Amino acid sequence: MDLNLVGKRALVTGSSSGLGEAVAKMLAAEGAAVVVHGRDKDRTERVADEIRAAGGSATTVLGDLAHDREAADVARAAAERGPVDILVNNAGFYRHLGWSEATPEEWLATYDINVVSGVRMIRHLVPAMRERGWGRVVTIGGGLASQPMNTHPQYNATLAARHNLAVSLARELKGTGVTSNVVSPGAILVDSVKDLLTGIAPARGWGETWEEIERDSVEALIPNDQERFGEPHEIAAAVAYLCSEHAQYVSGATLRVDGGLIRSAF
Repeated sequence: MDLNLVGKRALVTGSSSGLGEAVAKMLAAEGAAVVVHGRDKDRTERVADEIRAAGGSATTVLGDLAHDREAADVARAAAERGPVDILVNNAGFYRHLGWSEATPEEWLATYDINVVSGVRMIRHLVPAMRERGWGRVVTIGGGLASQPMNTHPQYNATLAARHNLAVSLARELKGTGVTSNVVSPGAILVDSVKDLLTGIAPARGWGETWEEIERDSVEALIPNDQERFGEPHEIAAAVAYLCSEHAQYVSGATLRVDGGLIRSAF
């Protein structure tokens, strides 16, 4: 299927690794000119280099979206070579904390990075999309938005806010040709997730080899119809669809990509 992304320019925030990297690479493979965003120059340049080596178009932009001035600089730099047609709000942050460790300061910092940073980019880039009569905003959310765990409550709450703001934005953009949607991943096997599971496995009796840890952690934490973790490219495919011409009639939607996650474990 041709997604008709040739000639479109896409900014993927937090795309120097993980899900954002997978999204940037897939959009580039579909013909979009991608702006790879990160805070670490070497990691950000690596992703862009790999996109270009594969025949795609990529530039880079650095900046911390938790600060107004840097966010404005990122938006301005992203649009230097042409208007941004697609904004993927992927950048996010969390620490694995319990209620007692998650101080009010931690809540505020997490909210600023995970929610307000996306609002900053929307405010900078979406007005021009509205004027042109075409645009895509995709927010990366998660199942913890609606069925939170007892751990990292500050992160769970920011996911709920991300889902909510994306739907509110869709209502605001009624009739403009610009859509706003959410992709809601389940547990995706990026490096940070693998490191976390390996770290907590001994205390939970999940075995010693990665094969044992993966099997037991899926059963204990994320029972789902596919009986496995998701892969980054599966999230990227959902984002690419929502960015395409074929998704013009999809707005204010949450697309779950979680293997049919069953939350009965919590």
